[in-house]
Amino acid sequence: MASSSRILEMETPLNDSNKKQILLNGFDMFTVGHLSFGQWRNPKDRAKDKRRDLSYWTDLAKLLEKGGFTYKGSAEPAIRTGSQFPMADPVIPVSAMAAVTKKLGFAITTSTSYEQPYVVAKRFSTLDHLTGGRFGWNIVTSWKESASRAVGLPYVEHDKRYEIADEYLRVLYKLWEDSWSDKALVEDAEKGVYADYSQIRTIHHHGAKFRVDAPHIVDPSPQRTPVLFQAGTSPAGIQFGATHAEGIFVSALSPHILAPRVQAIRAAAASSSGRDPSSIKIFAMITPIIGSSPADARAKHEDALRYVLVEGGLAQFSASTGIDVARFDLDHELTADDISAIARVHSALGNLQYRGDDVPRLTPRNLGVVSAIGGMGAMPVGTAAEVADVMEEWVDVAGVDGFNLGYVITPGSFEDALEYLVPELRRRGRYPPAEEDGGRMVYLRDDHPGFRYKYDTYEDAVAKEQETEAQTA
Repeated sequence: MASSSRILEMETPLNDSNKKQILLNGFDMFTVGHLSFGQWRNPKDRAKDKRRDLSYWTDLAKLLEKGGFTYKGSAEPAIRTGSQFPMADPVIPVSAMAAVTKKLGFAITTSTSYEQPYVVAKRFSTLDHLTGGRFGWNIVTSWKESASRAVGLPYVEHDKRYEIADEYLRVLYKLWEDSWSDKALVEDAEKGVYADYSQIRTIHHHGAKFRVDAPHIVDPSPQRTPVLFQAGTSPAGIQFGATHAEGIFVSALSPHILAPRVQAIRAAAASSSGRDPSSIKIFAMITPIIGSSPADARAKHEDALRYVLVEGGLAQFSASTGIDVARFDLDHELTADDISAIARVHSALGNLQYRGDDVPRLTPRNLGVVSAIGGMGAMPVGTAAEVADVMEEWVDVAGVDGFNLGYVITPGSFEDALEYLVPELRRRGRYPPAEEDGGRMVYLRDDHPGFRYKYDTYEDAVAKEQETEAQTA
């Protein structure tokens, strides 16, 4: 996923007409079928190249910089249709993409459930160095039981995963913000001093889940802490995001479904976390099909329907919600009562409870298409002006700050967005001019919880206790 580095620090810029500008992320996954299942069969689509050809990623990076932005009880349908399987590691292409760009930011997804924070701290500091401070992290807690089985660890209950994630982040803040002072890296060739030992602090964290007694092994990167994203919309997820996230990803079929979620996130940020709610940028999922004319857009939509694998969409919907829709009649309208009592389905409740005219009846038959193109987010079909109208409606109704821009075919959908949509948004004063850098700021805001762990101000209680014990021994 590509985004602007810590532009989230800033207020969303306004133009001369006081219109809130729209932030855009290019949303991709290191897999053949991200959110539009079956499009890998389209000869125009390069998704098959992702795992075999690094030029796919470097070409995509250069393109985006121009624009400034279990089903049926088995994994078989997902594997057969290429529904987010196979999936490779996104860490690898990031440094290559950064090498061919100067302003484009990057964020990847990594879980707090299955890797030690010390290892992640090292990896992400390295990536922040190699990207020149353009790196971000989408924090997830891993809801799939298959993931816990894959790494041989016990499955952890939903809210407990967020408790663990909170401690995980605080370990990382100590390593990134508190271990090295700004004066520690000397690089004095004449005196033969590379780093000042006295300016590097050993971190002592003894918590409920993690224990770390070591200095950070990498010198401070340009941002120290990367830009932090998150996507949970359960009560526990909202609280975690309101505490730690600088950008939050949300998804729904209507802006009216999203509006109360956005309000809840901002309210939690202000009331329980003491943060400026406007500093958290919220991105809705959108997969526009854009044409040079209404007829061209309809033709592209029909082309997408020709290649779509409905079963792949149903497999992904079933896996992410816990509802095995194969047990329902194709025309049964799903409701909240059909959801099994598991915690990972919070984000699906809004879609199933909503009865607005702008959303089709959510039967398995309709879900097959809705979830197979666009992944249960907005999917406007039309000219750039028509798509921009939809985006402005979502900004006005739901209060979002921008969008995760998905694709039907890659890089074709992104090319259409840059050729048609970005100029239209600029014409409306909703997107910055091409010559603007984005004015990124590289450090955490002072109302962010990570800020209190800075080297010059934070006192490690565990370290002080150990020092006292040493002195009295």
